[in-house]
Amino acid sequence: MKKMNLLTQILVAFILAIIVGVLVGPSVEIVKPLGDLFLRLIKFIIVPLVLASLVVGVAGTGDIKRIGRMGGITFVYYMFTTALAVTIGLILGNLFAPGKGIDIPASTEKVEAAESPNIIDTLLNIVPTNPIQALVEGNMLQIIFFAIFLGLAITMLGDRAKTLYNFFDELAEVMYKITAIVMKFAPIGVFGLIAPVVGKYGLSVLLPLLKVILVVYIGCILHALLTYGISVKAFANMSPLKFFKGIAPASLVSFSTSSSAGTLPITIKSAEENLGVSRKVSSFVLPLGATINMDGTALYQGVCALFVAQFFGIDLSFTQQLTIVLTATLASIGTAGVPGAGLIMLTMVITSVGLPLEGIALIAGIDRILDMIRTSVNVTGDASAAVVVNAIEEKRDVKLSQGVSA
Repeated sequence: MKKMNLLTQILVAFILAIIVGVLVGPSVEIVKPLGDLFLRLIKFIIVPLVLASLVVGVAGTGDIKRIGRMGGITFVYYMFTTALAVTIGLILGNLFAPGKGIDIPASTEKVEAAESPNIIDTLLNIVPTNPIQALVEGNMLQIIFFAIFLGLAITMLGDRAKTLYNFFDELAEVMYKITAIVMKFAPIGVFGLIAPVVGKYGLSVLLPLLKVILVVYIGCILHALLTYGISVKAFANMSPLKFFKGIAPASLVSFSTSSSAGTLPITIKSAEENLGVSRKVSSFVLPLGATINMDGTALYQGVCALFVAQFFGIDLSFTQQLTIVLTATLASIGTAGVPGAGLIMLTMVITSVGLPLEGIALIAGIDRILDMIRTSVNVTGDASAAVVVNAIEEKRDVKLSQGVSA
């Protein structure tokens, strides 16, 4: 009998989790430790994996111009797709009006607005004052900065730093092996994460806000199919079907964990093994994406901001909706890729256009359900950027080699 591949195993676990959650109800919480254990296993890989693979990738490249170019392309791609995502969210929010006709008592609970990220502070915070502290705290942007400089310095020193290069090279291989071992437990982990969520919420809780849930889910799926499907086809000549199938393990795990940072080892593994992304590209583009690329979250901001406005009978002007696009895009840079971060971002967006913060309480009850799809889209978007950047770099290398040979 042929053994099921990992993607099939995860899908089976996913479907079983939904069935068991619906049938058993809240008491299925007993399986939650299985999900928590899986989360801890993948989180413990992240820092050493990113540090080692990025140092080796940069040292292997040995070209600061290439790193700068890759960074520029990645940043522009992430910002463009994020702005596009929140625009899609606003279009669907205007079209389907999920906040109209909802009869739910508004909460009188006071909600504190999160501070909008200061661009200068965000940029300065990329440079660690203590790289060891950055590693301990898992500050991904600072770890990327530290790893890039380590890699460049190793290249400049050449043979004198060969021992250090070999250390990071071997550490990266070890971490990839550990990732492969941890992934064998993914189906059990997905079951342990999804079943309690389904058991806790059930259909009765979801029905009053089903419209906003559907709009967010439809928007996220549309954005993924159109934006990422077209991007990988146009820039990398890759079949969208191959792309979505290749990144599916990471997309499903991120749907279960609601953490793009926590899914990072699986995203890197899927991008390299299934999508042919080189290690030097995946180790740079994907950690950066887990930190600053929030397409699904931005789309959710657009839909939920309009939902709150419609619920309270407030009409948002075109200028206010444009403000939502800008705020959601910029806020994505400073928001951590952890569960619930989108709700924090939403307070910034709602404050920027003067909507009642009490509206947050309406969304908070279903935020975990919305968090799952938006995180899955965030991770899929990271992978699409890796495929695009990898294709651009490969084409450039071919042109350079042809120029040299000519």
